[in-house]
Amino acid sequence: MRGPGSGMIEHKTHYVALIHKEPGSGYGISFPDVPGVIAVADSLDEAIAEGAAALQFAFEDWQGELPRSRTLDELQQDEAFRDDAEGAAVAIIRPSYSYYAAAE
Repeated sequence: MRGPGSGMIEHKTHYVALIHKEPGSGYGISFPDVPGVIAVADSLDEAIAEGAAALQFAFEDWQGELPRSRTLDELQQDEAFRDDAEGAAVAIIRPSYSYYAAAE
């Protein structure tokens, strides 16, 4: 679906994100259901915005069907997710450039 007047595709699906923060480093964000899509930022708000923009950018040229977004309940049954989520904050993010614009 295209966003109003944007010419860009608007995605209605939200994806679970993992946000990690190590002392002395930025906030890293990754998406268990979209391997390879990551972002890094200096603040939590910027990490969420960068993550939303990274998803939007990745999906613009995605070949084939977009990855299915699993529910948090489904992800919690996945041992790899539980390992990756240890020490992480969990966020639900929708692909969007508007998050990115709001963070600037």
